[in-house]
Amino acid sequence: MPIGLENLRSLHAFARYNRRMKRFLLIGLDGAAPGLVDPWMASGQLSNLKQLRDNGSSIRVKSTIPPATFPAWTTCVTGLNPGRHGIIDFTETTPGAYAIRFVNSTHRKAPALWNILSEGGKRVGVLGVPATYPPEPVNGFMVSGFDSPVATGVDKSFVYPLALYPQVRKWRFADFQETDMRPGWHDRALPKLLDKIADKERIAAELLAKAPWDFFMVVFGESDTVAHHFWMFHDPNSPRHAPGHGDAILRVYERLDAAVGKLVEAAGSDTTVAVVSDHGFGGAGTGAVHLNNWLAENGYLEFSGLGGSPVKRLALSVVPQQWRGAAFRRFRSVAAKAEGRARFAGIDWSRTRAWSEELNYFPSVRVNLRGREPEGQVEPTDYDLFCDRLCETLEAWPPVKKAWRRDELYSGEYVRRAPDIILELALENGYSHSCLRSRGGPSFRRIKPDEYLGGKERGMNGNHRPDGVLILSERTSVSKARLEDVAPTVLSVLDVSGPPMDGQSLLGDLRPDSQGPAGKRHEESYSSEQGRAVEGRLRGLGYFE
Repeated sequence: MPIGLENLRSLHAFARYNRRMKRFLLIGLDGAAPGLVDPWMASGQLSNLKQLRDNGSSIRVKSTIPPATFPAWTTCVTGLNPGRHGIIDFTETTPGAYAIRFVNSTHRKAPALWNILSEGGKRVGVLGVPATYPPEPVNGFMVSGFDSPVATGVDKSFVYPLALYPQVRKWRFADFQETDMRPGWHDRALPKLLDKIADKERIAAELLAKAPWDFFMVVFGESDTVAHHFWMFHDPNSPRHAPGHGDAILRVYERLDAAVGKLVEAAGSDTTVAVVSDHGFGGAGTGAVHLNNWLAENGYLEFSGLGGSPVKRLALSVVPQQWRGAAFRRFRSVAAKAEGRARFAGIDWSRTRAWSEELNYFPSVRVNLRGREPEGQVEPTDYDLFCDRLCETLEAWPPVKKAWRRDELYSGEYVRRAPDIILELALENGYSHSCLRSRGGPSFRRIKPDEYLGGKERGMNGNHRPDGVLILSERTSVSKARLEDVAPTVLSVLDVSGPPMDGQSLLGDLRPDSQGPAGKRHEESYSSEQGRAVEGRLRGLGYFE
């Protein structure tokens, strides 16, 4: 039955009855870092998380490699590695072209928790989980997460059923863009982050109290945003350290802790609770890695002398911030073309064997393979040896800690969607290098002090780390886990069988169902009228340059 504002109260009695059954509340704190959460729990500054931990368990959870938002959260809710669920990044390369397309929830090739539980007769509520746009029909309700990192808030296309929209219309992803770090930006951003948490807490708590549900999942993104942009103020040892806003990250974590307490209270005492982050965080140093310049220096790539995306720059200069989200959805294919030009322009493909998209959150290298790329230069028979030697050469370069071939990290039918080689950049005194786009010049440089504030695609002063947090309201003997373990844990608690997964339950056994729900929808690319909107929002936050 559609759940709208007008009938939530009429379902309250059923909800109270439903509480006598097993229920699971999964709270996501995007990017919440163990190195922050643990000492702040110990000092009593995160009292609600501490209470959950003291009565239950606290576990370090390994993210995907790299620890990127879309694949990590999708792994969390499917129990599968990216090679099996098919979501590798915000975008994927277009077969047979030097181009990209933006992914959406229909590109996920495996059932998520809400699919499995809906088919099992459970009622679900899902709020703000990344990589879930457009929303899916479920036995309950869903408000999609951002369809791109430049989404600022929901419109009706984010909500299922539509009747719920009036109640959730104030769900916001961001009230600001993150590309222009001019003086005063941080003064304006911090109170908006705190206000957003309050709005989400109110919406989620009301639905928890009034809507019938067996599984409820909500993700807060503010812990990620504040760490990206305020780490240099928080950390006195950061090579980018600057005075001011030293308590910003703590204030956001404290406000999130209060939200956790409110939601746990609204859920009721008979609910199993898990608080999880998709990855952790740490500070960025002053080292800038330009992978394409390194590939050119080592004879793998030739520049053509042409580059950039004037269409992209023009769009960002003329499209007002508040319109970028809708524009992204409406003109998504145009956006993909503009992004493709930005990533692939300036390269002479006839003389290039390998290149990088130079994404800071996903440093990687792609092979210009004959038969796969339009002007492929590496023969398929040479592919394995070529990748092995390139990995060895990359690992001999001090800014690179590790270079993996994709099939070393992922398994499954969709490994082919991943870049051929995936990198982990080295830490320097505990601080990460930044991978930044360049067409010519040095392969490694030091950023200047006027670049320290950064911004997306400008070397943010806080970067993702592979270890996240997992706090359970129940005790377990497990001390380490992977994101793949979250979904089977939920299913085991709710006593619902599921399809085979890569993870395992942390709280009892999961009854496997070899068939499992299909959970797949027909894959749909964004229409030509949607493409520009996605690119606009991604650009607005500066994910691509």
